[in-house]
Amino acid sequence: MNDTIRVIFNDNTIKEYKKGINYYEISKDFNNKIIGVKVNNEIVAMDKLANNNDKIEFFDASDINGYKMNQSGLKFVLEVALKETFGANFEVIYDHSIARGLHMTINSPYPFSKDDTDKLKQAMQKLIDENTKIEHLNVSKKELMMYYEKTNNKEKALNIHNVTNNLVSVYRLKNYINYFYTEMPYSTGSLNLFDLVWLEDNILVLLYPSKEENSSIPSYVRYDSVIKCFNERKNWLLAMDIPYLADLNKQITYSNIENIIRASEINYDNAIHDIVEDIITKKSKYVMMAGPSSSGKTTSTKKLALALRTRGYEPLILSIDNYFVEREDTPKLENGEYDFESINALDLKLLNEHLQKLNNNETVVIPEYNFILGKKEYNNKPIKLGNKGIILMEGLHCLNDEMTKEIDNSLKYKIYISPFIALNMDKHNYISTTDLRLLRRIIRDNRTRGKDVAFTIGYWNTVRSGEEKYIYPFLENADKILNTALVYEIGVLKVFVEPLLYSVPQESPYYEEARRLINFLKGFFPIATDLVSKDSILREFIGGSSFE
Repeated sequence: MNDTIRVIFNDNTIKEYKKGINYYEISKDFNNKIIGVKVNNEIVAMDKLANNNDKIEFFDASDINGYKMNQSGLKFVLEVALKETFGANFEVIYDHSIARGLHMTINSPYPFSKDDTDKLKQAMQKLIDENTKIEHLNVSKKELMMYYEKTNNKEKALNIHNVTNNLVSVYRLKNYINYFYTEMPYSTGSLNLFDLVWLEDNILVLLYPSKEENSSIPSYVRYDSVIKCFNERKNWLLAMDIPYLADLNKQITYSNIENIIRASEINYDNAIHDIVEDIITKKSKYVMMAGPSSSGKTTSTKKLALALRTRGYEPLILSIDNYFVEREDTPKLENGEYDFESINALDLKLLNEHLQKLNNNETVVIPEYNFILGKKEYNNKPIKLGNKGIILMEGLHCLNDEMTKEIDNSLKYKIYISPFIALNMDKHNYISTTDLRLLRRIIRDNRTRGKDVAFTIGYWNTVRSGEEKYIYPFLENADKILNTALVYEIGVLKVFVEPLLYSVPQESPYYEEARRLINFLKGFFPIATDLVSKDSILREFIGGSSFE
């Protein structure tokens, strides 16, 4: 009787092992930073037994799935290290992530100091060095609800109550149980590098490597304006009595969601009007708007223009995309492809010349860029800016003064636009701004460009790389941050995006990422589209906008 099996690795090499071996034992043939395994392109538990002719792929934190697993594993290690070192009455709340830094609040009987932070970091490292197994458990829904009620995690108990399965997947590390919206590493020893930064009493930041550079920890950059924006929205949610997902779902159950939707839209419109007041007070001539993909820049620009018009001003929306250099002059990347995201892909000389002429009440002909031919065309009528004219510009480089270096900075008003959703699923699971933008983009790409989910997810890393390179370094240049997140929006997006995510086939390299997003969406109650106003920023993605 044959007592061996063969497994096929993703590079098509074949190896034989004894029957009864699990994937964790096989992974020891490689390196100790393997964080997970795909079997026939599906993530499975590392302690599962290997079968004959399995096609397996080990991955580390540089993988799209491994990155999320590494982050969740570090969060779990921190929670356990905190309680084991300081006591059960110490609680961590993960607030939000900014530029690879995960911000958290430590609830403690006394101010949590820098020395305490160093002690916590050492306890985390010890737990990682011990290579403790993170056990995957299937627990009955009723038992888990009772456990969370008993441990004063009422928002978690409510989340479990809304789960339709009788058995719920959770993880145990030592004597602590928690759940996350990703698969978890097999053991703590596979976790990547990390650091803890103390900002102020009880406020810490967890740092970990990016997918692109998983051998080093990025330096922490403190964006005070973004932190303030998150905190303002968090306080608003507390005032509305909806700090957690379960609270939002309760509003849907009680048929009060229409009031929440109206309040969210009013909150956003008030922010637009506050910015308009600031622009008028500062007598700004050029309003520069930048933000990452799917932030709602188009609708925000049009709403700003409308609000300015109601105040007697004459806004002119100027598309930066019309100022690309001719195709043959476009800079190239190392691989020979055109680098359309570089600031040098713009005809800065012509752009600044036109801006100055418009400011001087001179006439200009705005080009229209032909992306098929790769050149500017001049078919538009000449335009002139009136005495009450204000130019609105939206683009990747708008926070970078190099783009408009010939324009007096005192005439510029810079806005950073992004959806900072402060709603938490529970104490340990926040809603990622990146995931929110990805859901928006998947829907819009499919609706307006006919692109499937795999295309959008596959291109997402390239999009994010450009944002980190060309937007985030200039974020603190912004005069104002416009938060475009709507607390109710994921319930609406769910209706559109779930069928698209389910369409990703198992053989796709983005199958597991699609499944992660599906798992994340399960906790959200759906919200009817007809409750969303035609001028809502959400319409930019789901369609039916009055601005289209």
